[in-house]
This record gives sequence, C-alpha cells and structure tokens, in this order.
Amino acid sequence: MQKLITLLAQKTTLDENQIKQILILLDKGDTIPFIARYRKELTGGADDEQLRTFYDIYLSSKRLLERKEEILHILKERELLDSGLQSAIANASTMTRLEDIYRPYKEKKNTKASIAIAQGLEPLANILASAKLSKEAFMAEAKRFVKGEVKDVAGALGGAQYILAERYADMPKEREVLREMIQRHGMLEVKSTKTFAENGAYKNYKSHCEKVAFVPSHRYLAIKRGEKAKELSVKMTIDVQRYLDTLKKYKLKAWMGSSQNLLFDAYKDGFKRLLYPSIEREVFALLKVRADTSAISVFGQNLTQLFMTPPVVGKVLLGADPAYRTGCKLAVIDENGTYLAHAVIYPVPPRDEYEKSRDVVAKMVKKYNIKGVAIGNGTASNETQAFFAKLNEEGFDLPYTVVSEAGASVYSASAIAAQEYPDLDVTIRGAISIVGRVRDPMATLVKIDPKSLGIGQYQHDVDQKLLERKLHEGVESLVNAVGVDVNSASASLLSFVAGIGMKVAQNIVTHREKEGKFQSKSALLKVKGLGNKAYEQSAGFLRIREGKNLFDNTGIHPESYDVAQKLAHYDEVSDTKEIAHKLGIGELTLKDIIKELAKPGFDPREELPAIPFSDKLTDIAMLHEGSIVSGIVRNIADFGAFVDIGLKNDGMIHISQMSQKRISHPLEILSVNQYLPRIEVIKIERDKNKVGLSLKEV
Repeated sequence: MQKLITLLAQKTTLDENQIKQILILLDKGDTIPFIARYRKELTGGADDEQLRTFYDIYLSSKRLLERKEEILHILKERELLDSGLQSAIANASTMTRLEDIYRPYKEKKNTKASIAIAQGLEPLANILASAKLSKEAFMAEAKRFVKGEVKDVAGALGGAQYILAERYADMPKEREVLREMIQRHGMLEVKSTKTFAENGAYKNYKSHCEKVAFVPSHRYLAIKRGEKAKELSVKMTIDVQRYLDTLKKYKLKAWMGSSQNLLFDAYKDGFKRLLYPSIEREVFALLKVRADTSAISVFGQNLTQLFMTPPVVGKVLLGADPAYRTGCKLAVIDENGTYLAHAVIYPVPPRDEYEKSRDVVAKMVKKYNIKGVAIGNGTASNETQAFFAKLNEEGFDLPYTVVSEAGASVYSASAIAAQEYPDLDVTIRGAISIVGRVRDPMATLVKIDPKSLGIGQYQHDVDQKLLERKLHEGVESLVNAVGVDVNSASASLLSFVAGIGMKVAQNIVTHREKEGKFQSKSALLKVKGLGNKAYEQSAGFLRIREGKNLFDNTGIHPESYDVAQKLAHYDEVSDTKEIAHKLGIGELTLKDIIKELAKPGFDPREELPAIPFSDKLTDIAMLHEGSIVSGIVRNIADFGAFVDIGLKNDGMIHISQMSQKRISHPLEILSVNQYLPRIEVIKIERDKNKVGLSLKEV
C-alpha cells in the first residue's frame, strides 16, 4: 500500500495523508460525490472533478504496480533478474517505460531472430556486435556456423543480423529516442486512395500533411474515420536519413573493423522492419487516446451545460413535435411537469390546415392557461415556428422556444417511456420529451443515452467504454450537485444519486406510489434495498420540499443536523474557525452548512441565464451578409459552435470568428444553450440553407 501511496503522491498534488484518507474512504465503499461534498476535511476540499482525476490516476498506478510485480516474478523464475534490472523496474514511472525495460527479456516465438537463435547463430551475432573483425575475417568466422538448417555463409550472416536487428529494436533507449522524435518532429501524411470521393466528407484531406505534435483531436478523428472508410491512407514520417546518420555516428566507432558495415546493415534493418513500425503504432495509439480524451471532455462539458440549463418554473407549457405528413404532435404539461393532454394538428404542407390547427391550439391555451411553447428543431420545425409566429401576430401572446429534439425518438420507444406513459402513442411521448427539456432539462434528458443528444463530436469514433464511463460520471456529478426531490423524481433521475442504483431507485418510486410522499429523509430507510450505507451516501443529495424538517430541504447531511440545530443559537457566524472548534466540526463542513441554511431548497441552476422565448421567425430570404440575428448555441466542437437562429439548419460560428482575441477552444467563451443576442451573418449559401456567423464585430 505504501508503494501505491508514494506513487500517487508523485503523480498528484495531494499529500500522502490525504491520499491515505481517500483510499480508506473508497475502500469503505464511499462514492466520489459523497467524499467530495461531505468529507472535505479529509481530502483538503478536493471537488468531484479532482477526485475523479485522482481515481483515474489511482487505477493506472495500481495497474502499473501490479504489472511490475508480474514482470519481476517472471524474471525471477527465469533467473534473469539482477540488481540493475530490478532497480530500473522499480524506478519506471509509466507503463510505456516499464514495457520498454521488459521488452528485451520477453520470450519471442517465430520471429526471424528467434529462429536464428534456435539455429545456434547467437554466438556469431555477438561477434558481429563487437565489429572488431575485418569483413573478410568475420565471413571466415561465419563459415563455422554453416551446418544443420544454416545452408551457407549468407544464411549465417543473415541470421546473425536478424538477431542484432531485434536486439536493437528492443533497446529501451532507442525506443524512447525514436518515440520522442516522432512525437516532436514527425509529420502526419494523409493521401487519397483509389476509392476516394472527390466531393465527399474527406475532400479537405485529399493531400494533407501536418506535424504530429500539432494535429488537433477533431481532425485526427476525422482522418482516421476516412481511413476506416478506405478513402484515405495515413502514415507518419520523419527525416529517416538524418536519423540513420545520427545512428551511424553514435553506434559505429573508429576502432571497429570493416565488418561494422555489416553491423550497421543489421541496425538499419531493425529500424525499418521492427523499431519504426512498432513506435509508429504506439504513437498512433497515443494520438487516438489523446483525441478520445479531448473529444470526450468536450462532450462532457457540453452535457454539463445542457443539463444545467435552468428549468422553466410556474408555467403550463405546450410541446410541439413537428412533421409534414403525419402532423404536428402536441402535448401539454403543468407546472410540475405532469402530462395533461395531447392533440395532433396539420398546420404545414401537405394539408395546410391553418384554421383548424389554430382552433385546436386556442382551445388548449384557454383550457390549460398555456404560457409557452417548446418546438422541436427537426423536420418541419421552421414551418411550425412560422405557424406559431402567425398566431402571435393574431394576438395569441404565445411565446415559443426551439429545442433540440435529438434523442426524443430514442426516449419515445424506450422501456422507460412505456412505463411512464403506457397509454400514449410513441409520437406523443416525443412531444412530452421535447417540452420536458424546457420544463426541467436535467430530469428529462437523464432518461436518454447522452450519446443520442446530438452534442458530441465524433462520439462514435472514440473509445466507447471510456465515453460511457465518463458520461455516467458527469451526469452523476451534475445530479448530485443540483439535488433531487425524492417525492417527484423519476427512477431514472434517482438512479444517479450517490449510493442509489436503478434497482433501489425503482423501489423508492414504488414505495412512494404505495405509501404516499416521504415526510422525512429518515423514512427512506423503510424502502426495500436501501440500507444504512446507501442512506449515508444518498441522504445529503435528496430533497423533501414540504417535509416536517427544514433541513430535509437542504444539502445538509443528516449526520450534521445536530450541528445545524445548534447554529440557530448563534447571532453571528462570521468567525467560522472558532464556531467550528466549539461545535466539534470541520470548518469547511460548517461553511457548507451555513450556506445551505441561508437558502433552503436552493437550485444552482437558478443563477444561470433562463431559456429565451421568441414570438418572431427568422427567414433566410430576409438575411444578407451583415445582418444581425440572435440565436441559441446547440452544440460545440473543437473547431466551432452550431447556433440555432430559427432556420432549418443551425448556423455555424468558426472558432476564428468568436473573438477579437485568440482563443484555444470555443468552450472558453460559449456554452450549450447559451443565448446570443447579437450575431453577425458573414456568409449565406441559400441553396444549402447554410449560414456562417461571427461574434467578432458585434
């Protein structure tokens, strides 16, 4: 354990005592959200993100130590372990370095070198490695090895060179030098193949070359996708001649005999046939890991911004799922998100039933006092927006907002939707999902696989297991940061609360439906499968809005209720250090309790900009270069942001058009669902319904 703690101290900013405490907490089964929120004194106040980063380092460090033990065991069994090798293994700080050290000792089968060794040519290889003999003397020496499967001198020489080529390719130092050289100075060369589509998705990469060190994540993933589609070929190149000249300078010495040229031929073969292809594969893999990590990070940040969009409270809302032939599906939900009614209207081609559609909406507005409309951004969205804009011209006062309907169909056909709305058609469920994204984005979107939400880049090209894990962690952190009303939340939302999985979440909902609303957090202990540990981990993140105890509507953990009660006797709480000492509690925890008591039931999303509603329509026919429009950021990628400005397709702001100052990523200044009141139109492609946008001059 001490080895692991020491290694973690080297790789993180935490001290050994903090690391030890975190490992003890994890070993007890404490969740990261719980540790981050309620064990701050033990971690030095590390937040969710820091703890998850620590956990990743912990897992990789643990694997490194386990691999070291495995390698040491193998080398001991084979009697190859000496003090120098043992020290090198002990000091290896990365898996790459460790595998480089072990590589020369790996048992290899059916390689050209292993075959030559089996033929008894290793002594000849050792003679050639010294290069003390003249070429003639060495060839004479090689004759002694012509026997058995070695038919002639050329065969003996070739076998000896194969052995030395493999030895050279396995040298840790040579691998490290070449790896560094490719990463720093190598070029990524992309060329079109015979099956390349001239005007296809990869037309920009027909003949592309850039430094390996500078290739951005999104470009690398696009190139690799083109390679997978057999439209592109990709390789890495370096100045091979310069490398070989350097190799000759350091490997060949003046005192060597003329057989040194034979030795150098072995090194060149080892470089071209073994070393370079091996390191090239490694660097390709490293680029993929980096690209995946970057893409997943962008996806996660987009997801955070989407989930943290403030809910629209206190209003009855209408959801509209547009379509042409099958009609626009409408669904009404009340202030609490409860489904009330649905209808289908046909205000757009081919039926163009404006009056009938208007009358249906008018009746629903009057009956349910609807105050806003959420329109899906899919097929017929623009025409449906025009319909509601026209209603507003007639005095309806029915503001609308356009929301991404990505994933709505996935939800509609899911088991969750069937359980929630068993008597409704899947199309109506889609309209409910669309309006739910305005009423409470987090509660609605948590029911959908994040990969279906249309906010990532190249999400199907990245490591799917890593993507799944990181997105789950991200959603878990967000849900626990906001808190969950245990008396209204769905099982899907509850399942992301620390310590509660889907099975227990479903049990909570079942218990609630059978016994009625929970009146206190402690009543949760009556739920089947929710024991003391699950209660400890989850209680602080659950809320009971109208319970008997005020503390139950806060993020104060029940273990601190006594302290919170004692605080009521304090008229002044500014001296938190002194108060914490008197109450026998950590100062960081005390500050959190004071913050929660100041705003019971506080939702951190309330501090963020609300979803904007509109009553007008943007028409591309009315736009020209220089027009000023407004819009909502729908998706962010490394290269730019996609903005809904009320057209059929989202407009695009390239990263170069986001600021007068240079920025390294759009997320520095933009966020998903952010409202941009002034955007300049800088390019219009009417035939493609595409609009280029800029923030630089506005």
